[in-house]
Amino acid sequence: MHTVTLIAPKNGLMPELAENLRNGWGGTGLHWLSPGEAAEFGIKSVPSNQWEIWSELQSNEVDLVVQPEECRRKRMLLADMDSTIVEQECIDELALEAGVGDGVRQITSRAMNGELNFESALRERVALLKGLSESVIGKVLEERITFMPGARELVATMRARGAYTALVSGGFTAFTSQIAAELGFDEHRSNRLLVNDGSLTGKVAEPILGRDAKVAALNDMAQKLGIDVSDAIAVGDGANDLGMLGCAGTGVALHAKPSVAAKCDVRINHGDLTALLFLQGIFRDEFAG
Repeated sequence: MHTVTLIAPKNGLMPELAENLRNGWGGTGLHWLSPGEAAEFGIKSVPSNQWEIWSELQSNEVDLVVQPEECRRKRMLLADMDSTIVEQECIDELALEAGVGDGVRQITSRAMNGELNFESALRERVALLKGLSESVIGKVLEERITFMPGARELVATMRARGAYTALVSGGFTAFTSQIAAELGFDEHRSNRLLVNDGSLTGKVAEPILGRDAKVAALNDMAQKLGIDVSDAIAVGDGANDLGMLGCAGTGVALHAKPSVAAKCDVRINHGDLTALLFLQGIFRDEFAG
């Protein structure tokens, strides 16, 4: 059996749309995880017109996911940080303070689209930050960084259900340490900006945590917890997340770059981070946080 999940912004999922799809695909009873926002039903096999219907629903700002019914409830969450748990790219915000915002933003965009090697692109961007006061990091955190809608509910609910939660980022520990603590993540892994006499040196500590390191983190944490990687749900938006998304039991491309989303079966373009809870069959009134 497979589960079909429909997710939309609040009040964006019309009952007749959900009923029509359930009837058209010969599904089982329709269950509303959140009225007007998320619903699910069961089907025996994946429909041949899944992606055709997916494309039609996208025009209505409705996300469609078809996944195996077995083992939907996950025991571990791995989340990217930039443009996933937070709405910004932290390095881009630092670059704005350093007066090199446009140049860094262009490199970031190309790296996240998979057009550039992540590690080389990170070194290039960090080099442009040389001389920036370390104190600017605190300013950026306070004034520029905001959580993605649903971030608190996602982490709190996963932890309340006994799952292990980890923030795994190609960004920097100066940001992940604060954000992980604020949201209650069990662990965070990221890169370290090098500092001398209170200013950024323009270098990042090696080795750089990139695509392969995110996969290694998934395997390492699963082994420590005594679980299989199929028991994990991972979420990200950039090309450096693809390895992690492909290895986890459920890999979610959240508001991802088109080139990234095209390589993922689970795509959330209109819902927020609570979509990861709906995908596990968790009702909104069961959310924590």
